[in-house]
Amino acid sequence: MKREETVSVVWSGAWVAERLGVGLVGDAELSALLGLALRRNPKRAHLLVSNVLGKHVPQSPSVVYDAGYGLGEQVRKLLGDEEAARAVVLGYAETATGLGHSVADGVALAPYLHSTRRPVDGVERAGGFEESHSHATSHLLLPEDPALLAGDGPLILVDDEFSTGNTVLNTIRDLHERYPRERYVIVALVDMRSEADRERFDRFAEEIGAKVDLVALASGTVRLPEGVLEKGQALVAEMEALAPRTAPGAGTEALTRAASGDALRGELGPVAQAGAIDGAPGEALAGGAEPETWGASGEAASGGAGSPAHARVELGWPSGVPDGGRHGFTAVHRAALEAALPAMAGRIAEAVGEASRVLVLGFEELMYAPLRLGTALEQALDADVRYSTTTRSPVLAVDDPGYAIRTRLVFPAHDDPADGPGERYAYNVAGAGFDAVVAVVDSAADTPQLHAPDGLLAQLAVHVPHVVLAVVPSYVPQEPQAPEAAEAPERASMLPEPLRGPAFSSYAPDEVGWLLQDLSEVDLEAPTEEREEAIQSGGAHYAESLPVEYQPSAQYQELFKSALEMSAARIARAVGTVTETVIAERSPRPVLVSLARAGTPVGVLMRRWAQHRHGLDLPHYAVSIVRGRGIDANALRWLQQHHDPADVVFVDGWTGKGAITRELADALEEFEGFNPEIAVLADPGGCVRTYGTREDFLIPSACLNSTVSGLISRTVLRADLVGPNDFHGAKFYRELAGSDVSEHFLDTVAARFDEVATAVDAEVKELLAADRAPTWEGWAAVERISEEYGIHDVNLVKPGVGEATRVLLRRVPWKILAKRGAGADLDHVRLLAEQRGVPVEEVDELPYTCVGLIHPQYTRGATGADGKAVSAL
Repeated sequence: MKREETVSVVWSGAWVAERLGVGLVGDAELSALLGLALRRNPKRAHLLVSNVLGKHVPQSPSVVYDAGYGLGEQVRKLLGDEEAARAVVLGYAETATGLGHSVADGVALAPYLHSTRRPVDGVERAGGFEESHSHATSHLLLPEDPALLAGDGPLILVDDEFSTGNTVLNTIRDLHERYPRERYVIVALVDMRSEADRERFDRFAEEIGAKVDLVALASGTVRLPEGVLEKGQALVAEMEALAPRTAPGAGTEALTRAASGDALRGELGPVAQAGAIDGAPGEALAGGAEPETWGASGEAASGGAGSPAHARVELGWPSGVPDGGRHGFTAVHRAALEAALPAMAGRIAEAVGEASRVLVLGFEELMYAPLRLGTALEQALDADVRYSTTTRSPVLAVDDPGYAIRTRLVFPAHDDPADGPGERYAYNVAGAGFDAVVAVVDSAADTPQLHAPDGLLAQLAVHVPHVVLAVVPSYVPQEPQAPEAAEAPERASMLPEPLRGPAFSSYAPDEVGWLLQDLSEVDLEAPTEEREEAIQSGGAHYAESLPVEYQPSAQYQELFKSALEMSAARIARAVGTVTETVIAERSPRPVLVSLARAGTPVGVLMRRWAQHRHGLDLPHYAVSIVRGRGIDANALRWLQQHHDPADVVFVDGWTGKGAITRELADALEEFEGFNPEIAVLADPGGCVRTYGTREDFLIPSACLNSTVSGLISRTVLRADLVGPNDFHGAKFYRELAGSDVSEHFLDTVAARFDEVATAVDAEVKELLAADRAPTWEGWAAVERISEEYGIHDVNLVKPGVGEATRVLLRRVPWKILAKRGAGADLDHVRLLAEQRGVPVEEVDELPYTCVGLIHPQYTRGATGADGKAVSAL
């Protein structure tokens, strides 16, 4: 039973609204549902913060649950019981996993599934899509039952906020192609679309011939006054100046009190006089008290160094009930969980004892289980129970009652995320007056990082006297049957032999075998602007068409030749280093498999090095991999049939943010024996451990398209051209033979092999003894740039010289960010940018030599995130 609360009358958006003039226009409920905060960057003015989602703002669990459950009841009333029983509810990770599950409970008759960023061994994807948001881009759909999404009943899609509608459109488009249905229902807490977005959504519904309804608690728009970006930049700079950084511990940061002195006292509870907003081990506690530490039994205990003490409560989670909707959650699961909740809440109540203000803290995608434990705990305790969850999303904290994010804890990720390590956050926990916190994680996240001195539990212990850990067992789906596995060798033997030059490509036949099909006679090219508009609107995937091949001017060709002469020795050294590392660590006779097409020139050079230095005649093939669609499975079957998968080494040109690295790792989960680690010439993104260099420098093979890659196009994957037993496709541009410099590039670099041999031997010796674990710093930089420049889609940020060049050659570029002082490595980038009318902005502290930004939300005649029109192309 919950104690009486004092409800603050201060709107948690007032602080931002007063300073920036930002306002909410719409239903009267909007200000009750939403607050405002500042994103921690100088080029994005505001962030909408929900008061009933249970993510950033601790809220009564019953309030959070009732918001979602009530929306579900509205959906059931809209559909009727018969249609509701045929429906499936789909929620979005990470923010809406709990909301979507609550909606499913309200619908009552439909199973639930949520998207996930966590790949799971043995579970086949039923779909996937991209979200236009920098902190949650790649979504996987991993139902245990492959038929869950295959029905033709209504699909109910749930997100916390419906802003542009891009994410929903991407999802519907992806699933409608696989499982067409007649009706969709979109559910959100708030509908904040513009009139143009509403019209676009209506056109989309007509296009696919389906009925699309929307259910929301409130609707409206955000009023952005003129000059809001500049004002926001100045305000963030002011706040950061008032919040000097300290260094409390590895992977954390601290911000001192930033705004209203003791304003937090009495609003969220007592805080330290020192005013620590971001907590870390060793900082002052509320009132200067030391935290009481608790042992595994729940008894008071003293924590040893490096191992913060806490209570661990055994929940007694019901057997066979999933921890959430990652693999599907049915009515049977729901009934079993409801029956077990009172007993689990009783065990938690015993662990927190006489606490009067308790926070149940969930973990990223794990929102529903802690939410329901919280609702049950409200009934079991005579205390004020609140609920929120940790998150990946970075937001500026300001200590003012009119601001939505009052305090922030920072700690390292503790679930071994597929996209690499990074910071995680818990908001409005420090200084909120909680005397007990129940941290609820799944068993996959109960790792040493969780218990480390700078981990989440230690951070919580600084600010809350009693820390209780509750671990929900991670649900592991049963191993699916694979009836086609026995057919794989037969299917592989039916696949054609690799294509080779001169019939396909200008490379010599022994240099590379292309595991592709020849689509040279198919008209696949489309104007750059037309492709960009189709890709960003969700109307097409980038691999379904080809850009028109760039024809270099005489000036650009001369620039390429001079750049090649300047960098040939550096490239030769990187080729030698990565090849020797592969031979030493991976296989004495590796089978090189380059990722077409950027990896193919590198694979040829590695083959030449092995032959020159060791007399090895290494096999080399090129295969297709497509972001969002995976690697060519038939090419892998062919390789399994002809080589030992353990000898296969995948090769690429360079890393940017690591998207292809993750794509390959995900794709290979279905194939035994392959090592998913990629060997690259350059790893500026810190995404792999086998590389020639981690410098971001000009690799001339990135300067051109097919004319430096054997006259082969990028690969194509389109359903009407590539059947289930076909290799992916590509074109051979025979007509460009007069401009081909592929062999010239290879010969120029190979001529420097002897010159760099001594340096390679010394460098390889050092690398083999060094810690080369991926740092993923490139991904973190891309997320930061995406936020700072108001793009909110990491797929439109292309880091590194090679990727920036591709933006200028193939996409609609918005601007180029160049590291201040970068020299000749960027001459070709500057020339291309000048030819296309694209500004080059010099910046400090850029981890790459340059970064290319694709025009955000491009349509012909569109404006960018800065409100300016696209430069004429």
